[in-house]
Amino acid sequence: MANILIVGCGDLGTRLAHVLSDKGHQVTGLKRHPPAHDSRIRYVAADIASDIGLGALDTDFDQLFFIVTPDERTESDYRAIYEAGLHHLLAKLPQCPWIFVSSTGVYAQSQGEWVDDDSPAEPEAVTNRLIRQAEKQLIELNPDNIIVRFSGIYGPGRESLLRMAAQSPVIQKEPPYFTNRIHQLDCVGVLDFLLEQRLKGRKLENCYLASDDDPAPLWDVISWLAERMHCAPPVAKAVDQDAAMNKRCSNRRLRDLGYQFRYPDYKKGYAELIDKDRLG
Repeated sequence: MANILIVGCGDLGTRLAHVLSDKGHQVTGLKRHPPAHDSRIRYVAADIASDIGLGALDTDFDQLFFIVTPDERTESDYRAIYEAGLHHLLAKLPQCPWIFVSSTGVYAQSQGEWVDDDSPAEPEAVTNRLIRQAEKQLIELNPDNIIVRFSGIYGPGRESLLRMAAQSPVIQKEPPYFTNRIHQLDCVGVLDFLLEQRLKGRKLENCYLASDDDPAPLWDVISWLAERMHCAPPVAKAVDQDAAMNKRCSNRRLRDLGYQFRYPDYKKGYAELIDKDRLG
């Protein structure tokens, strides 16, 4: 069994920690404000941006998962995490292999193109450029480090498209404006799966795009959700010439490695969310 460090124990990090602990791994969670008690996780209270508390952290980990979300979508908050935080962790744990959670926001493609793990990633927004810079730094330091780029995460507590569908929104219908998603349980599943493959000695690539099988037009998704929730349908609007982030994400590399999605498309994942909400 492995000695695992999870940096950033929010919802995804905590879910992953519990899965790994239940499999017999020793799990340490690094969090600014740990919970009072969790029998499956050993917590260290630390702030990677300021380096406060990192002195108490062990250095003998077999694997580090980086699953950190900045407090706000500002340049300063992203620099605190992806520059200062990264620097402090690498100084503390220079030899530890990483699995770094990134975002498909690092792709600037906006014309409905297909993108995969090897597509050019040259983002325009400064926040995404900082994430991309961190990706490059980690791979340059150790080509065996792994980048996992998640698309739009949904699930309990992450229900923005359900709220949108309930309001009969005005959205683009033609040409299609694509949306890419991954259920939060598949986020945990992908990270757990990649660790399993690494521990088995399997040679892994240094980047995996993690999104479900069905990049779909936003119009189709919202129309289906509205019908399922018995709400008024969306209203078509003129083409948004300034639309950004319009791309289709391919998960072929992850699929070829053997990962099987629990929620391969939006209908399966959102139907479960809607049904649970109806049942209270």
